[in-house]
Amino acid sequence: MKQPKILQRSETKDLFNAIIKLKNSREAAKFFRDLCTLEELQEMTKRWQAVKMIEKGKLYREISEKTGLSTTTVTRVAYWFKNGEGGYRLILSRIKK
Repeated sequence: MKQPKILQRSETKDLFNAIIKLKNSREAAKFFRDLCTLEELQEMTKRWQAVKMIEKGKLYREISEKTGLSTTTVTRVAYWFKNGEGGYRLILSRIKK
């Protein structure tokens, strides 16, 4: 799969390089609070919770009810979980170690 242009931009790579410099969840909380609106943080949190439930085989409707995400968004998250770049699975495997 060809990477979208936004992922190839030097400004985007600069953001990713900044993120990997974070040393712990406290630093991440400070950085992401400054970077994102509370609504954006809430949405990312819900999507991450959906990823973990998708991995466990939960039904999309159940995920939607528990997270407050629309079933359309849950379906989109599941699509990228199954067909994306492997980022979700990479982090899930690291968390389990």
